[in-house]
Amino acid sequence: MNSDQKKQQAAIAALAYIEENTIIGVGTGSTVNHFIDALAARKLRIQGAVSSSEASTERMKKHGIEVFDLNSAGDLDVYIDGADESDGQLRLIKGGGAALTREKIVAAASRRFICIADDSKLVEVLGKFPLPVEVIPMARSYVARRLRALGGRPVWREGVITDNGNQILDVHDLRITDPVALEDAINQIAGVVTVGLFARRPADVLILGTDAGPKTLP
Repeated sequence: MNSDQKKQQAAIAALAYIEENTIIGVGTGSTVNHFIDALAARKLRIQGAVSSSEASTERMKKHGIEVFDLNSAGDLDVYIDGADESDGQLRLIKGGGAALTREKIVAAASRRFICIADDSKLVEVLGKFPLPVEVIPMARSYVARRLRALGGRPVWREGVITDNGNQILDVHDLRITDPVALEDAINQIAGVVTVGLFARRPADVLILGTDAGPKTLP
């Protein structure tokens, strides 16, 4: 079974967590695209969704799913999103699709965070996938210097502008043994909008697509 089939498998399994007549949170990325398509195909009777990116918003609208602003929707029952890496405690690296800030906001506003991924995303220690950091453009070089002082190798993701009008630094060469402490340290750097570590608010459930079928953690 290839990676895309495993992602689709996890996305379909996440439908079990969706309750009718609710507004759900929906993330960003290739696995989430499978979830949006599956949600539309099953014709579940939800009120609509809060989206973490313009790309997901457009995909849901094409399926006829109403998209709400979080300010009007209020707190959400469930948030479905993917991840670039997860450790065994469901602490995540996210932001490969440059939507980390909005993803973190929607996750914080949701009672449950269901993460969907293929089984290659589960790792013992976070950090092999470069850690995305969204930064205010004028602060990019300053933030990069501070990230180097923390032991990382930041690389500007040139040509990428986030939905918030900011830039992304991808931090390589990290071995993240204390994700909460690193999340706090990076978020304290002036000019950082947010860091793609979801450690203070990890996933509540991780659904992994595997050759043997969907596997749920914990």
